[in-house]
Amino acid sequence: MTRIVGDVMTREVIEARRETPLKDLARLLDRHRISGLPVVDHDDKVLGVISETDLIRRQAALSPDHPVRRFRRPALRRSARRAAAVARATTAADLMTSPAITVHPEQRVADAARVMERHGVERLPVVDEEDRLIGIATRRDLLRVFLRTDEEIRREVIAEVFTRALRLPPDTVTASVRDGMVTLDGCLEHYSDIPSAIRLTYRIDGVVGVVNSLTGGADDGRARLR
Repeated sequence: MTRIVGDVMTREVIEARRETPLKDLARLLDRHRISGLPVVDHDDKVLGVISETDLIRRQAALSPDHPVRRFRRPALRRSARRAAAVARATTAADLMTSPAITVHPEQRVADAARVMERHGVERLPVVDEEDRLIGIATRRDLLRVFLRTDEEIRREVIAEVFTRALRLPPDTVTASVRDGMVTLDGCLEHYSDIPSAIRLTYRIDGVVGVVNSLTGGADDGRARLR
């Protein structure tokens, strides 16, 4: 019912090594029309991530107009040292952001999206149990979940929630979907199954809201699914 990162990630990953020169990085980004890539070691373990923004920042640091000042406060001195290190960078190892924020293929897409938002990153390297690179998930990959058609969502609500989970005949409930908003209408055998039906419907990828018009028969005093 719920999509995981392994379902949407890109498996053919453009990657760099620690020693990859910055010019080669720029060529890779341009040739493959991507905005960033992971940096891996010789065992394919992710060391960091580098983006076109990093390369632009490095070019800006080399500009003769870039301000060079003497800083006294510790925070400003650290900033100056970082700027100087960026200007001296020649390889991926010099410029990458490390450690990389990674995810595993079995994590839910929604959880990966939260990680991406929390850390303000555009891409997440996907690693196996030994932290080896097996794919990459970008914002576009994660958004695919929410680009499902209303008809796809409707069919999955009926099949997964009511037929499989609640074990009801397919025609027991009518589900209509508009722009990801699901309206449920029908009569369940037990009133206590209604909260479960709503909760499970919310878990379907692409569902943005649920309008409940369900009614129920005899209340068995407990919900079938918790």
